[in-house]
Amino acid sequence: MKNKKGSYTMEERILGKTGLKVSVFAFGGIVVRQTSAGEAAAAVAEAIDRGVTYFDVAPSYGDSQQMLGPALQPHRSKVSLACKTKFRTRAEALADLENSLKLLRTDYFDVYQMHAMEPGEVDTVLGPGGAVEALVEAKQKGLVRNIGFSSHFDEAALRLIRAFSFDTLLFPVNWACRLKNGLSEAALAEAAGNNMGRIAIKSLANRAKDPTDDGFPKCWYRPLFDDPALAELALRYTLSQDVHTAVSPGDIRMLRLGLDIVEKYHGKPAPLSPEELDELKNRALGVKETVFAPVA
Repeated sequence: MKNKKGSYTMEERILGKTGLKVSVFAFGGIVVRQTSAGEAAAAVAEAIDRGVTYFDVAPSYGDSQQMLGPALQPHRSKVSLACKTKFRTRAEALADLENSLKLLRTDYFDVYQMHAMEPGEVDTVLGPGGAVEALVEAKQKGLVRNIGFSSHFDEAALRLIRAFSFDTLLFPVNWACRLKNGLSEAALAEAAGNNMGRIAIKSLANRAKDPTDDGFPKCWYRPLFDDPALAELALRYTLSQDVHTAVSPGDIRMLRLGLDIVEKYHGKPAPLSPEELDELKNRALGVKETVFAPVA
């Protein structure tokens, strides 16, 4: 999609087996949580003007669905919309889906996912009456076009991918977590082997929050806002790890920072040089508490 400034075209990638063409930087729905209707509409319009074609939201993001629905409605035909459910049973997931469709003022979702899957929940969602049945039924009815899941655990992701033919994976691909702890390496490799759409989260996260952190109430981690040079390395690193798009943090300043980085490279952020990768590895080793802790 052309930036209305006319300066660049944001890179788009095919989201695996879904066939969707998505911008390499995506809109995290928490951005519009607790905003006015005008602010939400302006944030969405700005993102689209700057090349964003993929939007991600979930019921657990406060009033984000209520705010994003009207703001996105005039642009719905031009973008892909993803939503999620934290319910693990068929009946509850279907009810959650129907409510999300209503709030987001759409007849279908391009991508619908089980949200934040943990290892202990895998058997439940795959079993009789589990949430996977709801996703399959919704896809058959045309309420969703593609189905997948998000997780923060390689173990859970591997089990799910090997048990069912999902279309997408939403997973943390964070510079510090990956370079220091190896998080996402196994999950992404398995997803790529199955031609799943690979959607990254936490690309612009710095570290876990501590009691002294403030100023970013919509981020439960410390974002890379105060270190633009490191943020650039982090986003470029994530986008070079065999993913299709990276979802912005839930703060309008972080959305704009990510878009600024993309624009700096005329819409196609360059992979890191060997020297830049060495610098990022050294920075990762210095992060005492990564966003996600290593598996014990």
